[in-house]
Amino acid sequence: MSPSIVRSEDAIPALPVFSQAVISRGYVFVSGNIGCDKDLKLVDGGVQAQARAALENIAVVLKAAGSGLEHIVKANIYLTNMERDFGPMNEVYAEFFDKNKRPARTCVGVATLPLGAIFEMECMAEIPDK
Repeated sequence: MSPSIVRSEDAIPALPVFSQAVISRGYVFVSGNIGCDKDLKLVDGGVQAQARAALENIAVVLKAAGSGLEHIVKANIYLTNMERDFGPMNEVYAEFFDKNKRPARTCVGVATLPLGAIFEMECMAEIPDK
C-alpha cells in the first residue's frame, strides 16, 4: 500500500511545498502546525492561543485521515522561548489529552519558526482499524 496524501478543506491550508498529512501503514504523519488562521495570520494571545489553534487544526487534519487526537502516539513540539512558554503551553496541551493516555512527546527550543510563530507541533497517530 503506497502512502496517500491527506487534504482537508476545513483545515488551515498547507504551503505548496508539503502536505497537511500523509497516511502510510496504518499511521498518519501530520506536518508541523503553527497557531494561525486560514489566511495564515498568527492568532493573538501568545503561546497558549497559538498552541490551541495548532492543536485544533491538527484535530481537523486527523479527522480527515480517519483518526483523532486520542490516537496520537508521538508529538514533537517546537518553542522559540522555552523558558517563558513551556509551562503555559503545557497547560493548553493538557486540555486536549486524557491524563491517563497522553502520547510520547519531545519539546525543543528553536531559534525561529515560520511566520514568526512561537509554537509548532507535528505528530504521528494511529488510524483505528488500519
